[in-house]
Amino acid sequence: MLNKWRLRPLIIILICLVVMLSLLITDILISQHVTKTIKEDQEEKAKIIARIVAKDDTVRQGLMFEEKAPDIQPYAAEVLETADVLFIVVMDMEGIRKSHPNEENIGRPFEGGDELAVLSGEESTSISKGTMVTSLRTFTPVYDDQGNQIGAVVVGIPLDMVEETVLASHGKLLIGSLFGLIAGIIGAIFIAGYIKRTLHGLEPFTIAKILQERDTMLQSVHEGIIAVDKDARIVLVNKSALAIFQKAGLKGNPVGMKVNEYMPSSRLDSVLASGTPELDEELEINGLSCLVNRVPLQVDGQIVGAISTFRDKTEVDLLAEQLTGVKSYAEALRAQSHEFMNKLQVILGMVRLKNYEELAGFINDTVQNRHKEIGVVTTNIENPVLSGFILGKLSYARESGVELSIQTETKIPETVSSDTIHELITILGNLIDNGIEAVKNSERKKVDVSLSLKEDTLIIIVEDTGGGISDMVLKNIFSKGYSTKGPNRGYGLFLLKKSVDKLGGSVVVDTFQTKGTTFHIELPYKGEQP
Repeated sequence: MLNKWRLRPLIIILICLVVMLSLLITDILISQHVTKTIKEDQEEKAKIIARIVAKDDTVRQGLMFEEKAPDIQPYAAEVLETADVLFIVVMDMEGIRKSHPNEENIGRPFEGGDELAVLSGEESTSISKGTMVTSLRTFTPVYDDQGNQIGAVVVGIPLDMVEETVLASHGKLLIGSLFGLIAGIIGAIFIAGYIKRTLHGLEPFTIAKILQERDTMLQSVHEGIIAVDKDARIVLVNKSALAIFQKAGLKGNPVGMKVNEYMPSSRLDSVLASGTPELDEELEINGLSCLVNRVPLQVDGQIVGAISTFRDKTEVDLLAEQLTGVKSYAEALRAQSHEFMNKLQVILGMVRLKNYEELAGFINDTVQNRHKEIGVVTTNIENPVLSGFILGKLSYARESGVELSIQTETKIPETVSSDTIHELITILGNLIDNGIEAVKNSERKKVDVSLSLKEDTLIIIVEDTGGGISDMVLKNIFSKGYSTKGPNRGYGLFLLKKSVDKLGGSVVVDTFQTKGTTFHIELPYKGEQP
């Protein structure tokens, strides 16, 4: 039921109830205390008056000597007039009144039945009704000079006076409580408004729904997600991240742990310190290679944390391998289609000119060259993705007007690791593309590629007839983003060097001005046993 209440009225009602309950309890406790205090004050007042009267010589003489008894009434009346009490009664040891506000009661026994204690020599207080209204009575014994009790004094205060005093005090408390309640309501309205603004006007049930939806989305994402606060403490890990951690040998739920204690290679602490994103980086987690992005989280210009998304690189490589194969196949088909249309035009021209002998020779040469080209690649390179990729590059080179030669001195078997093929495609693709581009403005447009396998070492030699590379450019060709061909270039050879280093290989560049460039690459290559 409360889940559907709006936040502002809920806070106002809650605060008002708390304030009202607090004021009610305070009012009850204070009222009890005030009532008790007022009653004690009135009792003390009556007791003081009774003691004063009891020690007066007129009262003592009147009780000791019968002839002086009439003097008690005038004295008691005088004190009664100035003391603001209901009555002052003096009685002897028999309980016979010697004074009374109503003189007709003088000489009569005291009424109420609560005088017995004082006639035994004890001071006492009681509430009782005699000839007048119900009152608060204080009894004090009267003694002669020898310490013998000769009577008693009773001072009465009407209960109405006590109740009026209590009500007056209680009225002030109610006024104070009312002001407190009003202040509480005003404060509740301001607090509710402040909380509402802090929550961007969202209701609690809306916030709960958004959190549930976002948590579901985070947990449904295939990429691993890990987030840390400004102290580099892990605050969020989704299911995919936990699965990758488990695959890498990291156990348990790391939420609440320092990220460097759980995963020292995360570099999220560096992103927190620098505030600079790190995109498309490789991360090793106990030997498991991941592709990772790290981004700082900022609120109002302040870094409050960092988030990292990552994915098992083997999955990315597999997808890239599949996409590369499809792309190469499509490029090969496109190039072959264009090449085939050109040859059809040649054949059509020869038919129209009726040069049948030359036509037969042209067709025969085309078939033999094509068969030889495809046969060399598909026979000696057993991996279908790599062979398809190279065939695509052959078609691309012919379309670009470049002679691309593929030589395989030995058979290249299928590799044990699928990662190796992906890196090989990166290496060969960049070398062939750079070679084709290097010879476009040369008189002799030729690129030679040689592949050979010797004792688990794959040797790749790519030689072009381009203009060569200057010494200044040669020093930086493997730097990320370095290029002499304009912006958004300079990544091919950087990726090539990265792939070579990952496979544990080496690359040597020989270049001669106006004579071309040769890349010599050696890579560890473990093929499948036949």
